[in-house]
Amino acid sequence: MARAGGVTAPLVPIGYFLFFPLLRLAEASCPSACVCASDILSCSAAGLKLLPSLLPPSTATLDLNHNLLVALVPGAFSSLPRLHTLRLAHNRLSSLEPKTFQNASLGLRHLDLSSNQLDLLDRHWFLELPGLQELLLFNNHIVKVESLALAGLGMLRQLYLSHNYLTEFPFSSIQEHPYLSTLDLSSNQLLQLPLEEISALPATLQSALYLHNNTLTCGCSMYGLFRHWEQRGFGSVNDFRREHTCRLYGDRRASVRFLEHGGSFGNCSLPPAEQQGAAESSLQGYVGDALLLDCVTRLRGRDLHYLWVLPQQAYVAAPGNDNGSLRVFANGSLEILSARAEDSGVYLCMVQDRGRQRNETWEVNVTVALRGQEAEPFNTGFTTLLGCVVSLVLVLMYLYLTPCRCCCRKTPAPAANTPSPGNEASAQSSILSPTPPATTEGPGRKVSNNKHVVFLEPIREQNGRLRVEPPKLLQSQRGDTDSIISVFSDTPIVP
Repeated sequence: MARAGGVTAPLVPIGYFLFFPLLRLAEASCPSACVCASDILSCSAAGLKLLPSLLPPSTATLDLNHNLLVALVPGAFSSLPRLHTLRLAHNRLSSLEPKTFQNASLGLRHLDLSSNQLDLLDRHWFLELPGLQELLLFNNHIVKVESLALAGLGMLRQLYLSHNYLTEFPFSSIQEHPYLSTLDLSSNQLLQLPLEEISALPATLQSALYLHNNTLTCGCSMYGLFRHWEQRGFGSVNDFRREHTCRLYGDRRASVRFLEHGGSFGNCSLPPAEQQGAAESSLQGYVGDALLLDCVTRLRGRDLHYLWVLPQQAYVAAPGNDNGSLRVFANGSLEILSARAEDSGVYLCMVQDRGRQRNETWEVNVTVALRGQEAEPFNTGFTTLLGCVVSLVLVLMYLYLTPCRCCCRKTPAPAANTPSPGNEASAQSSILSPTPPATTEGPGRKVSNNKHVVFLEPIREQNGRLRVEPPKLLQSQRGDTDSIISVFSDTPIVP
């Protein structure tokens, strides 16, 4: 404590004089219309017409949504080396200057430019963003995407371009984007689809390619592509069945929901695009050909490990097997340099993401045939159905087309009531006859026309031969007629 004029005053630490200016400087670097919290800077709905000049260099997330920004100068975010997420939605941006995101490329992963007034996607806008993973451009006025506009986005995973005015899209420009897994082009004005370019896209991207609410012209190829996606259970199709429409003959007034009402495509044959897509999980070739098996997976990243399980239960990983007949590429594809007949079978690709501890598998059915023979896989279901049909036809022929010989021939009367042991065959035939043998004993005897069933005695084995024991007749004192009825009774005779 220090005394000043008899008054005791508290001592102030020397460090306070050093820390206080730094605290004041940090408070001054946060714009007055914004809120700073740790590495988050929120300037949302602040009525900003220009970007603030002083921004905290520690900012990782910058929120500039719902403002009045009309332009961004080159290098506007160069003072933010840690910038990770940039939100510029609901502003009045109509264009971007080249090098707008210069010096912000090292950490920027998410960029939101939705709900602005952008009308063209220029090839110079995103050259400084090779690490960008998510780009939101929906609800703008974009009428064209230049072919090289996305060339610099090598790590792009999600691209959202819905609710614009696109009449075409350069699908060929995204075939070299290995990590792109979602492309939303819904609610645009696409007229025709380049089916060959779309079919060349990875299956993981096709499953998340959203094309509903467009002005497509109806056609068999287009219809077959979407039907194929529907059969494979792609959510981009099944989740928006009613929103998939096309125009008959290009007439706006003749719009039809082709996934729900496919009667207009009844005469369409299977298009080539669908045939190619249906064989993605199977591969056919001939002996001596070089076959390439793709490993389809939704996992993305640089820590993926690929392992192939061969039909012979052997394992192959990169770069290949010892004798050089198999080769595994960095993207997981397996190449059979010279196919053999014994290479046919089911190949299993196992993908492991070591960073996130996730696994996926993909099966490819390979059929290798001799040159000149059709390499068609054995269809078990069709063969089983054919066998069932043939069996049913044979049964019906046996029941209805076999002539009844017992009605056309008269069974001779037995010599005695009890057959002799040596006449076993005749005893068996008389017992199995559906009509009882005729009898002439006594005047006025009539032959019974009723058909009855009798049962044989159990078969006994004697001296290595099978012998049929004839049934024993029950003796009755009610007369011969009652005895015959008792023999040919519906009730089995128990000896």
